[in-house]
Amino acid sequence: MLTERLASVVALLALLLPGPARAEPVALELVLAIDSSGSVDSQEFDLQLEGIAGAFRDPRVVAAIEKTGSLAVTLLQWSSPGHQRITTDWTIVTDAVSAAGFAAALEAAGRQIEGETAIAPALRFAVGLLEDNGLEGTRRVIDLSGDGASNWGEDPDAMRDAAVALGITVNGLAISNEQPALADYYRRHVVGGEGAFLIEARDYVDFARAMRRKLIREIEGTPVGDDARPDDARGRASLCRESIYSTLCRRVSPTVVPSLQAQRSNPVTSRTDR
Repeated sequence: MLTERLASVVALLALLLPGPARAEPVALELVLAIDSSGSVDSQEFDLQLEGIAGAFRDPRVVAAIEKTGSLAVTLLQWSSPGHQRITTDWTIVTDAVSAAGFAAALEAAGRQIEGETAIAPALRFAVGLLEDNGLEGTRRVIDLSGDGASNWGEDPDAMRDAAVALGITVNGLAISNEQPALADYYRRHVVGGEGAFLIEARDYVDFARAMRRKLIREIEGTPVGDDARPDDARGRASLCRESIYSTLCRRVSPTVVPSLQAQRSNPVTSRTDR
């Protein structure tokens, strides 16, 4: 009799205790990684936050979110190696109300770090956020913005390639007021993955416009209107023929991600938009 009672108790506890957590499905997992290095002064940093918050309050961005169904988004500030901070945690956005809530949260967080410009560690940290967040996104995207080339640590190419091998798309927003050739640097060393693209902001005042257009394109997964530039006609093949760009088009080195030796990085279809 005692054995039967114990068996009943065990069976009841098994029903009451939660099972393995199931990943929450979303249309898009998006890491917004913004430059918080020393080259970005306080006014410029505020313009970044204002630009992102304004975009999430924009009816066109909200319409894209509602059309897609669901967006999981987090805000990451990055600078030197070891200096990455999640300032607005993963938030599920489905409509104007939740979009406005995310906008208010990132505005309230403010700036939390400063340092050098280390893009590879920022990408590595962002990949970790996507790999361990309890979400199951149809698409996974890192949206990295900044005003300078990496000046600390390793080049970003290898980490970019590792992200691509995991099925993650890395898009870029180059703020080119201090480095006129920054868009080309981002296109060659940062951007990668299926449907990857780059948008250029002339300066921090132009950041809001660029971010809005970038978010619409990322959320919908399609080009936005007149974003194409004439040189886009070269297409993927000519980009892959450029020797400096070839790392985006070949297999990821086994030394980068040993567990992914059998996987290939997705072909790059990157573009530069203004």
